[in-house]
This record gives sequence, C-alpha cells and structure tokens, in this order.
Amino acid sequence: MDSAAVDGFEAGRGRLASLAYRLLGSAAEAEDAVQDTFLRWLAADRERIDVPEAWLTRVLTRICLDRLRSARARHERSAGAWLPEPLLDGDPMLGPADTFEQRESVSLAVLTLMERLSPNERAVYVLREAFAYSHAEIAAILDITEAASQQHAHRARARVVGERRRGGAPDPVSARRVVEEFLTAAASGRTERLVALLTEDVTAVSDGAGLARRLLRHRTPERVASFVRAGFRPTAAKRRLTGGPAAMHVARVNGSPAVIAVVGGRVVGAVAFDVDGDGRVAALYGVGAAHRLARLDAVWRRHEPGVPVIGAW
Repeated sequence: MDSAAVDGFEAGRGRLASLAYRLLGSAAEAEDAVQDTFLRWLAADRERIDVPEAWLTRVLTRICLDRLRSARARHERSAGAWLPEPLLDGDPMLGPADTFEQRESVSLAVLTLMERLSPNERAVYVLREAFAYSHAEIAAILDITEAASQQHAHRARARVVGERRRGGAPDPVSARRVVEEFLTAAASGRTERLVALLTEDVTAVSDGAGLARRLLRHRTPERVASFVRAGFRPTAAKRRLTGGPAAMHVARVNGSPAVIAVVGGRVVGAVAFDVDGDGRVAALYGVGAAHRLARLDAVWRRHEPGVPVIGAW
C-alpha cells in the first residue's frame, strides 16, 4: 500500500467525516462513506489528480448522495423511522464550529429539517453554509451549473431559516440552566412548570428507546409535558430495560444542551433540547436506540462527565 497516499488521505479524513455526517445525519453511515472514498482514492490514478482535496470532496459527496437516493434510505426516512444520530460536543466528526452557520448545520434541529430538502439541495446547503465552498466549486462537485447551485442554495436556506423561526439561541450557561430546571420539574412531576418552560409550538420526537417502529411525535405544550413526565418517571420496568438506575448528566450534544442517561458508565439515552432566545424549549429529541447511541457512548467513555444532576434515577 502506498504510504504517501494513505498519509495524504488521513490528513483530510476528519474534514471528510464531518462533511459526510452533515449530509447523512448518521455517524455510522458517514464512516462507511469515508471508507468507500478511501478505497476509491487508493484505486485512482492519483498522478492525474491535480487537487486531491477537491477530488476527495467530489467523490465523497457523490457517495453520500447515492446513499440518500437509495431505495433503502428513502424507505426508512419516508416511513418515519429516521432520526439524526446525536454526537457529544467535542467529537471531531462535528467538524467546523467557528461560525453560526457551521454550528446550525450540525444541530439536530437543522439535520432533521434537511430531510425535507432534495439530495442536491442538502448537499449545496452543507457545502455552502458549513464549508464555505463557492458556487463554482459546488457546481463542479455536483456536476451542475453555477446558476443551479445558487437556486438550490436559495431554496434550501429559505426552507431551513423559515422553519427555524426563532430568535437567537441563549448562551450555553443559560441554556444549561433551562435544561436543569426542566429535568428537575420532570423528575418531580411538576407538569405545570414543564408547560411554562415550553414554547407554544413545541415539538417532541423520540425513537421510543428503539422499541417503536415509527418515531413518536408530540405537539402542544400540554401533550409534550405529559409525554416528558411519563418518560422521566422511573419505574422498575425501565430500570430492567436500561440495566439499573441511571445517572442523569447535563452535557452538550450537537451544540445544544442535553440530558444524558448513564448506567454503569454506558450511555443508555439522550434527550437534546432546542432552546430559543427567550429561554424556552422549542423542541426535544429523545434517542434511546443502541445503534443511534454507539458513537456518543464511545466518546462519552473518554469524557470527564462531572457530577450528575440526578445521581440515581
């Protein structure tokens, strides 16, 4: 194996992984796409490749688009069973986070919204907003015209920004305080306090700890509060399912505050919060399926979690 070719690829692996994750919303699928790109890189006539970064970006993006367009992906996502895979802040797969656009492009809220975009719109949005590619560069990557790239970008941004419809996000300290208060209210059964912490158009999405075929969706503050209260009520059955009493930590997932449930050092659940500029919760994303938590769990094990908000739930 050509060590120079391997070293050259490895130098850009992190950027490729973060691009693939934004395009696919899945760490596992992103890793597979990067590996497929690596194999094509090794098989390519590299002496004829003038700009390796551009070539790799083009190949990876097209692999991701093929996955998004596949019959299996369309079935899973249209069947209402798809949810973005959450990543713990600090995970290199989250990629660049220097600008507001870069941070937004990896939030669970935006990853979910991007499901409503066409594959080309999604690719243009990610390449433009998160990686600052020019329309000329995007046109070459996707084999479209610059005008088409501009049109895709306009439509994608209009939809994402229009659907978000919220003021600026609170600072991390304030957002954490909201989540801690939310967790305390949920654990104590104070439903009226939960309602007060939610926006009028709040939504909650959950995979039902991986037990439900379709995602569970709830709207209106009262229904979301009732769902959350039931979900956070500890029972013997839940403890048997998770393997014992869970410690509840507050951390950050995909740039947003989150509650992480941990049993014996293993992550068994995560609830990410989309907090608006007024300090109220606009959306919740609950993940409990083991395959959606695999990478978060692996990163968590290398993480210093600190003192849990609830020691034994």
